[in-house]
Amino acid sequence: MKTTIIKNATIINEGERYTGSLLLIEDRIAEIYVDKLPTEIEQSASVKIDAEGKWLIPGVIDDQVHFREPGLTHKGDIGSESAVAVAGGVTSFMDMPNTVPQTTTLENLEWKFERAAETSLANYSFYLGATNENIAELKKADPHRVCGVKVFMGSSTGNMLVDNAVTLERIFSEITLLIAVHCEEESIIKANRERFIKQYGEDLPVTYHPLIRSEEACYQSSAKAVELASRTGARLHILHLSTAKEISLFENKPLLEKKITGEVCVHHLFFNDGDYVRLGNRIKWNPAIKTESDRIALNEAVNSNYIDVIATDHAPHMWAEKQGSCLKAASGGPLLQHSLLAMIDKSHRAEITLEKIVEKMCHAPAQLYRIQERGYIRKGYFADLVLIDPKQPYTVTPENILSKCGWSPFEGYTFPATVCQTFVNGTLAYDNGMLNKSCRGKELRFNV
Repeated sequence: MKTTIIKNATIINEGERYTGSLLLIEDRIAEIYVDKLPTEIEQSASVKIDAEGKWLIPGVIDDQVHFREPGLTHKGDIGSESAVAVAGGVTSFMDMPNTVPQTTTLENLEWKFERAAETSLANYSFYLGATNENIAELKKADPHRVCGVKVFMGSSTGNMLVDNAVTLERIFSEITLLIAVHCEEESIIKANRERFIKQYGEDLPVTYHPLIRSEEACYQSSAKAVELASRTGARLHILHLSTAKEISLFENKPLLEKKITGEVCVHHLFFNDGDYVRLGNRIKWNPAIKTESDRIALNEAVNSNYIDVIATDHAPHMWAEKQGSCLKAASGGPLLQHSLLAMIDKSHRAEITLEKIVEKMCHAPAQLYRIQERGYIRKGYFADLVLIDPKQPYTVTPENILSKCGWSPFEGYTFPATVCQTFVNGTLAYDNGMLNKSCRGKELRFNV
């Protein structure tokens, strides 16, 4: 049996911070030692890592990524972007269905599971996408394997916009899986777009993006989703909240007591609309990055537990696809490699504690999605772990960006800490800049 000792680490887990050591046997955490590591245990281990001065946290679980496979693999694929994940301390991901073909059938869903088993360095699950016509397919999904149903409610591309009121009612009433929703109201977006084009023409700079995809477009759609879920009893998770106004739709009670939950993405916590002048289309996402007051309110909502999960919406595009006006440049960008470092940066600004980061990026996704034996440093759990050097700054350069698209909104930025090592199921998947390409993640499993 392979045994690994990680000793003298500062463990940050379940709201506590203490010095301790872990014994890993194969893919599990076999024992946690506080302060004193038995000599015979250390001597018998096949791998020994002295983590003095480093932080040890559970592996990050990202509930919203777009790895672009199948069909869009010039931007990214499961192999390339799962490597990005482990380099950033992300050990598990949940991938979205807007691929080519779309993941709206069980056949296409199974293809992704098989592909991930072949190529993914991190643990994985996949959403089944909703359309106006596939509710029978949604009802067949295995709740032990499938993380949730993704609904583009109010705004989307292609045929994944679910705008039929009867279909929405049925999805919310009949689907027992978690329903993860993109909320922006298309009619408001369309009216805003037409108004600005009429005033200023079609060559609009990116500063108009948050005005077109406005606060009201987000709020009206999110409010509709919350009303539907409240009435039907559905498990609703609203993705990438971007406005202060939407926070009023949520409660700050314990996560396990909630059926309606919210997620915020790193870019909505890190940037504001003043950054469009400096970064342009590098920070063009849907929903749009909005005002500084929105950013501050979202951060406060994380700290006060109105918002439950921090994720990325990692969505790589080639740099050529990010060019052009507000109406032409692709929305989305790569964030996975630097999401944990960005949040640690925010902790240095006293905007959030390390304990809260671990709660929202590791514990809460595991709780919310009912993931089996992950998301915590606990005896018997899978050994998904991240070692961080808090005294080693990390500068993002073109040479160390791993995402297949080759760029980052953080290029040139120096973070105050470095992800040193990432373990996936007890295997060292990332080690100080080196990827273990032979590492393979496992399917996430969910308690029903």
